[in-house]
Amino acid sequence: MRLLDIFGLDRRRPDWVRLAERLDRRPKPVDPDLREEAQRLHRHLSRFLQISDPWMLRKTGVAEDDLPPGTDWHWRPRLLCGQVSPRAVVAPENGHRLGEDAALWHDCPYNALILRQSARPRPGQAACYALQVEMMGNSCGFLSLALDLPGDALGGLGPERVLQLDTVMDAERAITIYARINLVQGPNTETMLRQLGHPAEGRGARRRVEFDLAYADLANRPIERAWLDLIFESPRLNAVTINDVLVSHHPRAQA
Repeated sequence: MRLLDIFGLDRRRPDWVRLAERLDRRPKPVDPDLREEAQRLHRHLSRFLQISDPWMLRKTGVAEDDLPPGTDWHWRPRLLCGQVSPRAVVAPENGHRLGEDAALWHDCPYNALILRQSARPRPGQAACYALQVEMMGNSCGFLSLALDLPGDALGGLGPERVLQLDTVMDAERAITIYARINLVQGPNTETMLRQLGHPAEGRGARRRVEFDLAYADLANRPIERAWLDLIFESPRLNAVTINDVLVSHHPRAQA
């Protein structure tokens, strides 16, 4: 099937190759509506390339021994399963999107960061890609990777459930990392914050934290949206590689 058909386009749409060549030869202001259409198409194509990535289609199972008894849902962000476009970004803006379900938020002066997604197709490895964040400045005060949980995670969430987060990271220098779950119900957002153990340093730092939703101030109504923030404390002159992120939930143990 042609991409034109997949995205509901037709040949009456702009010839992007010809337009780019024309602008390259003779730069001039471009109609904002045309740029908006190009950006929309770019988002669609980037999503298609990520979802159709051969590694994305590979089954990345999780060993039952790695999950608590009763686990009936687990998820790994697409950022770590399929290629994003572009795979390297210098000086990303605050709120820069990394594929369909991730975004980077920061207050770094001059956007002094470098992002790199690298393939990691090694045998026995669940996550196919890793994300490296290089922190070039010494005055950044806030850095967070936001991960949107998919819709199928929300149906079972409630006071009787426990959310579990497992991560594997590398860090050039010791850095304290926090995880915050955000649960949206109507106009209200309930948050729970956990520190990912002692500061991560070196290669292969594994961390696990749990969010017992019995202690969350939740209303008796469905959770409409949820996202997870990985927050890096004092993100200065350092480099962190996120090798794996696995979110799961299971029933709360009854007393």
